[in-house]
Amino acid sequence: MKIPWQEVDPATLNKLLESVVLREGTDYGESEVDFSAKVEQLRQKLVSGQAIIVYSELHESVDIVSPEQVSANENEADEQ
Repeated sequence: MKIPWQEVDPATLNKLLESVVLREGTDYGESEVDFSAKVEQLRQKLVSGQAIIVYSELHESVDIVSPEQVSANENEADEQ
């Protein structure tokens, strides 16, 4: 189930963003990006539509993923 980010309480949204960034683990890129910058980058992806919030009833979990990931999962469910 897709959850519009605009409908999430701002404090809850911030905690969700932080949680997702923490789950991503260590960044081994060319330059290290600090935690708050990663949270803001993820927030901008939500605002621009490059990422969406999804709730899985099956797993009772919330995640932030690309729209393509949701489409792929919906197509797999349709095929079953």
